[in-house]
Amino acid sequence: MTRAPLPEWPTFGLADDVRPALAEARERGEACVLATLVRLEGGGPRPVGTQMVFGVALTAGYFSGGCVESDVADHAFACLADGEPRTLIYGQGSPWPDIRLLCGAGIEIVLERITADDPALATLLAATQAREPVVWVSDGRRRVCAADGAPWPGATVVRRYEPAPRLAVVGSDPTALAIAELGVRSGFETTLIRPKGPQSPPPIAGVAYRRDEPEAALGALNLDAWTAVAVATHDLEIDQAALRAALPSAAGYVGLLGARARIPERLARLRAAGVSDRDIARLHAPIGLDIGGKAPFEVAVSVIGEIMAVRYARASGSTSTSSPSAAAEAPTGRRSRASETAKTLTSDES
Repeated sequence: MTRAPLPEWPTFGLADDVRPALAEARERGEACVLATLVRLEGGGPRPVGTQMVFGVALTAGYFSGGCVESDVADHAFACLADGEPRTLIYGQGSPWPDIRLLCGAGIEIVLERITADDPALATLLAATQAREPVVWVSDGRRRVCAADGAPWPGATVVRRYEPAPRLAVVGSDPTALAIAELGVRSGFETTLIRPKGPQSPPPIAGVAYRRDEPEAALGALNLDAWTAVAVATHDLEIDQAALRAALPSAAGYVGLLGARARIPERLARLRAAGVSDRDIARLHAPIGLDIGGKAPFEVAVSVIGEIMAVRYARASGSTSTSSPSAAAEAPTGRRSRASETAKTLTSDES
């Protein structure tokens, strides 16, 4: 089976989650090849578990930023043709010394052919829709996808899939729009909530839109640990309503755009409304990392950066981004977390 050359501009690598590509192949009724990075020696650009998908007119993901992708694609199309799994080694210990990894790493990649009717694929995509974590275990020929997947002797791929990250932005001004747009570009399933907003949706591709009140809108999203909520309306009552709904929920991140001097007042109002201190302690306020920027997209960068810092700290077991609002009541000095010094100056201007 011959393949077309990879595009000169590798936009196929912008999306880190290969499940949409797997779903696309399945919808077409076509087999594809799932390539998984299973071993890393040295400082490679992508972690173990990184994946690519190859199919007819379909490529998604990346391993090295251009060093090996074309060669992996050649092997993937051979795998697609004969169905035989492959193990590829590049860099240290590779049988292909002419393919160099400039980072000096050694990587091992497993290729497996996935048919459109594969039961494990059906389970994976069903779990994706249901927002349930699952584990994919495979030896290249046999594969299982289950909530508690455990490897067997000879299994070479063990890959946990968590629900896709989501972002709910409450607001309507340029800063809220910038947060929503950057959220989409960063791989979040993003919803903009503007109570009593215009009938027409925001002119941002990929953003869902809700016009109902924060309690109803956030309730309909069924906030879970993989959902972040950014409250950025500049309207005290709407902000408070959104926080009352978000803070007691399972949302993995809740942030509030607002002046530092007004944070104690806002926390007091939340307590008076019956929000517990434990839930209030989850609040990131003022929202965002302290990068010093004040323009809408500068604030958006700080917000998305903080959400990612919290997510990856949680995944690694680090506590560097914990204690989100503990210092919000201190009127002077910046708190430290992910780092607690990480708060955008723009928030103080609100």
